Amino acid sequence: METGSLLSHLVCCECGRQGEADRVQTVCPDCGGSWLAEYALEDSGLDRTEISRRPRGMWRYREVLPVRREANIVDLGEGSTPTLRLRRIAGELGLKELWLKDEGSNPTGTFKARGAAAAYSRARELGIRDIAMGTAGNAGSALAAYAAPAEIAAHVAMPRFTPDPIKAECRAYGAEVVEVDGPISVAGKLMSERAAANGWFEGSTLKEPYRIEGKKTMGYELAEFFGWQMPDVVLYPTGGGVGLIGIWKAALEMARLGWLTGRKMPRLMAVQASGCDPIVTAYEAGHSTAQAPESPYTLAAGLLVPLPYGHRLVLRIIKETGGVAISVEDSELAGAVREMAEREGLLLCPEAAALLPALKSLLDSGAIAADERVVLLSTGNGLKYPHVFNGA
Repeated sequence: METGSLLSHLVCCECGRQGEADRVQTVCPDCGGSWLAEYALEDSGLDRTEISRRPRGMWRYREVLPVRREANIVDLGEGSTPTLRLRRIAGELGLKELWLKDEGSNPTGTFKARGAAAAYSRARELGIRDIAMGTAGNAGSALAAYAAPAEIAAHVAMPRFTPDPIKAECRAYGAEVVEVDGPISVAGKLMSERAAANGWFEGSTLKEPYRIEGKKTMGYELAEFFGWQMPDVVLYPTGGGVGLIGIWKAALEMARLGWLTGRKMPRLMAVQASGCDPIVTAYEAGHSTAQAPESPYTLAAGLLVPLPYGHRLVLRIIKETGGVAISVEDSELAGAVREMAEREGLLLCPEAAALLPALKSLLDSGAIAADERVVLLSTGNGLKYPHVFNGA
């Protein structure tokens, strides 16, 4: 059965070149930019009311996802994660509305499940049999989980210091796991070489078109939750930045569909660790491109991305939406994990915990006003990081 996907073609985010959607694609052959999926949204008749009546889950938005046949969908129950009101912390900070979108309830415990569901369902549809990826950790475990029912062989390289539960999880799903000395950039280089040598598809961040498509459903869900309007501000822990790009893309698509009332685009705010903050450094300098730091380090593994492949697009989005980029110290993370757990009963991953000290700084500076609707995008479950909360 057909899904009714409105996927029409791909567009390079850098040079604007168009590409075919129904063939295997990696990056733009002209400039190396990431492909973005385009949909025939105008005059589609797609009705948000009908969408809201469908069963919960990411695939309720199937017309704006890239998979054409239902038989190719790998669905492990991703999406429709809760958006929770943080009343205690909001009261202490003097905020009118503070919310947290809890992506830790996804399969594999992080928002990476959304990207994996879309990308590897589409990979299955296009006949891909082996996928290689360099990862900081959670994208690898999501690849491994979704590749298993898709009958795709998963080859994953990750830093040796990746938390042990994530490495064990990948192996449990049957993936080949290679540990490297160094950050995700080292893992990515290794897997690029191995993919080229073995004829595997390279599925690293923003080197394939469809992980963004799964992650953009976070934006669709936020709009639907708030009565089809976007919040004023979204704080997003930014490693590769794909979720931030996805929320931006979702807002643009919903505006084209005529679904949004009130605020149509949130101010998107990127949060990084001070030991690895290429986006923040570029933003503060007013640059449109970022540079990798010389000696990157942070205990938040998902933020240890020395130079995101989509750094130019992330910086463009921050500027376009009136957002900011801000870094926090590693020394603040354990306390933020403890504070969120003790105040709100939520055990966050260290990447998401970084949002709390960032929020406080942004309130102090006036970048966020007390009467705004603010959403913290919590990307994962803290149970995968016992070394952090044991020290909290």
